[in-house]
Amino acid sequence: MAVKKATIQQQVAEALAQANPADRPLVTIQAIAGPSVWLMSMLGLIGQAFLSYYFVTVTEQAVVLHRASRMSNRPQEIVFAIPPHEAVGAITEVKRNALWSSFRMQLPGQATPTRMNVHRIWRNEMDQVIGLLTVQNQPAA
Repeated sequence: MAVKKATIQQQVAEALAQANPADRPLVTIQAIAGPSVWLMSMLGLIGQAFLSYYFVTVTEQAVVLHRASRMSNRPQEIVFAIPPHEAVGAITEVKRNALWSSFRMQLPGQATPTRMNVHRIWRNEMDQVIGLLTVQNQPAA
């Protein structure tokens, strides 16, 4: 089971290289999609059923979401590959908290944005992702 952030980032980069050797990751975070992690933890195994684990990677060519294995914490299949022009502005409602921060991300085919919970060890990378995907940081056309 990958626990170190550097090991996780390397595994995600390798999975991306297998899917598209021409693409290069810029920043990767691990996110848990679903309601509040605190609330779902209080509900035990039932609460865990409402959570999905992802690796969100901004690459040179797209924003890629890999499903994360709950057992090994390794990237599995690519769930979404969002073109850059669709990904810009997809993040809203950023909330920074002491342990778990969150943001909402509009995913393809979803009627409403999905809440993504990010642990504090990924906060610097989360700030980079948000910086790359928010509208106010994009150059004027």
